[in-house]
Amino acid sequence: METLEPDQAARLLGKCDTTHGCGVERTLKVLDGKWATLVVRELLTGPKRFGELRAALGTPSAKTLTDRLRGLEHQQILTRTVYAEVPPRVVYELTERGRSLSGILYAMLVWGEEHPPPGE
Repeated sequence: METLEPDQAARLLGKCDTTHGCGVERTLKVLDGKWATLVVRELLTGPKRFGELRAALGTPSAKTLTDRLRGLEHQQILTRTVYAEVPPRVVYELTERGRSLSGILYAMLVWGEEHPPPGE
């Protein structure tokens, strides 16, 4: 993976908007922790129901996953569609804003593959 040009690196250290933070801070607010990031990763392949997401992620509690989904919905990263069926069916899907995170997640994938944990 390439390194940053000097002007790009300087931009990372540039002044931040005290109200909204810099771009890195705003991105971290969206990808708030492991579960939010992994939810976005799972939804990059298409819409999923709650149970499908939870099974794909493995270990989050229902409350934790619900909290992360609500947060991502509030930030307009995903949509939650409730279908009037019995039992109700709820489907989560990335918005265009959410899909725009794919490059960030791909960069994380590449970095992780190129830099295994020490000792491996």
